Amino acid sequence: MLLNSGRMIAALCVLFAATVARSAEPGLPTFTSADEAGADFAIQGEYVGEVNTGDGPMPFGVQVLALGDGKFRAVAYPGGLPGAGWKRGDDKHVAEGKMENGQAVFSGDDGGQGVVKDGALHVSHGGGKASVLKKVERKSETLGEEAPDGAIVLFDGSSTDHFVDGKLVEENLLASGCASKEEMKDHTMHIEFRTPFMPTATGQARGNSGVYVQDRYEIQVLDSFALEGENNECGGLYSMKAPAVNMCYPPLAWQTYDIDFTAAKFDAAGKKTSNARLTLLHNGVKIYDDMELADKTPGGAPQEAPGVGPLKLQDHGNPVAFRNIWIVEKK
Repeated sequence: MLLNSGRMIAALCVLFAATVARSAEPGLPTFTSADEAGADFAIQGEYVGEVNTGDGPMPFGVQVLALGDGKFRAVAYPGGLPGAGWKRGDDKHVAEGKMENGQAVFSGDDGGQGVVKDGALHVSHGGGKASVLKKVERKSETLGEEAPDGAIVLFDGSSTDHFVDGKLVEENLLASGCASKEEMKDHTMHIEFRTPFMPTATGQARGNSGVYVQDRYEIQVLDSFALEGENNECGGLYSMKAPAVNMCYPPLAWQTYDIDFTAAKFDAAGKKTSNARLTLLHNGVKIYDDMELADKTPGGAPQEAPGVGPLKLQDHGNPVAFRNIWIVEKK
């Protein structure tokens, strides 16, 4: 039997009631391989489908976040996943869950239930037919994009020759904690990154790094999957501006930043005459559109200045890895 639209939404709202985040502790388990990440990792991820209402089917997305020790948080998005129907400011709902008999179970105060089993999230209420949301693995439309003619390939997995303090990990990936030897002014950039799975970590302790354009403007790298999408989370211009939507994929998924950057301009006396500007696509979704950067972000180079600057990949002690990095200088 179909519930009417209002009752169905209300039921799901109760199921995904807001809760308090857990705090992080030192000495946290960290995984860079899905094969070693355990049962909680297999549950974590994105689930999509349709909820049947009296007004017809409604797209629905849920992100399930692993918190370690068989505990989970589910964030539900009426309309679809972030960047695929749901927009910042739209309604969303949160619920806690735990592993029971090999299944992740989420319960609402009014009898609503969500169960992850066999690669799907089954949401039911009041004995009615369950809505089934299937697990998906989204990929950026620019993932693996080849460098065009005339591009400068900074990293293709073969060597770290283009980086100061560059280090190969897992044979063909670039570790954080390095800077490019090439320095750039106006350019476009493609870069791919992967955050580790750190289920018991939270906040800035969970997969932290940063992409510094010209070593001045930090685009935060962080495992902020299923979080709010603040300016200190993935895709954020650190301490300056939050992304239009949190497009962070789950940890261990490869993600992309595609950057179009125009440097600040200065006159002969060294006075700034125009601010830097930046457009950024995170996993193929535009999260900044020709944004004006009034100043540098914290960290990195001491101040804005005429001329060029390197790409810096920040080291925050977490094993964030990078690959397929190339730039095209603007004429």
